[in-house]
Amino acid sequence: MKIKHLVTGLALSLSFIAANADDLALGKDYTVLQKSIPQLQTDKIEVLEFFAYTCIHCKNLEKELAPKVQNLPDDTYFRPVHIVWDESYTNLARISAAVTASGTKKDANPAIFSAIFDKNVDLRNPTVFKTWVNTQGAWGKKMLEAYNSPTNVAEAQAMERITLEYNIDSTPQVIVGGKYRIKSSGNYAQDMQILDKLIAKVRQERKMPAPNTAKPTTPKPAKVSFLGTGALLAAKANVK
Repeated sequence: MKIKHLVTGLALSLSFIAANADDLALGKDYTVLQKSIPQLQTDKIEVLEFFAYTCIHCKNLEKELAPKVQNLPDDTYFRPVHIVWDESYTNLARISAAVTASGTKKDANPAIFSAIFDKNVDLRNPTVFKTWVNTQGAWGKKMLEAYNSPTNVAEAQAMERITLEYNIDSTPQVIVGGKYRIKSSGNYAQDMQILDKLIAKVRQERKMPAPNTAKPTTPKPAKVSFLGTGALLAAKANVK
């Protein structure tokens, strides 16, 4: 009986995943990249966001995306990439790398967006940033330490390379499995539903088993080295 229930449950789970994956419209819900972006972890499904702290749409998306990436399935991870179109974005990319490396995303990103949009703090200026972050308490000091680390500049340079190599010309862009880009209508809650379906689509295409939905007793963020070939970033990808 137990085996029968297990098999039945697995079949229902897989059929639910398939239904979700099939309920997508190419060109309406998502597009396919002409050039796939290599994942950092090939055995998992990558959710990659290209964003900018100066992008109001990124600020609005963050409200929906942040809680979503906190609860990704165990076969999926999040990779944030701050775009670098010119030197005015370099310090913001350094800030983003510091946020990821220090694991301060939950506190830092809302504060950074608020500083830029609500308080007109010019965080593109390194001196202004250091003055500001020193007022942010314990997480600010932790983030500043990561910002001053030997690898931080290289991480920002890697972000610039991937921005240029893959011709990222707008933000935000959310890409699943290195190939499927969400086509947003501006309804970010709806975009999160598309994200779930694209994750299911990639899982189905790769013939991956259903993810473990059990919550760990002591959850720990996955840590991934961004150092690698080409445009791969130097940081820890899935810090929550």
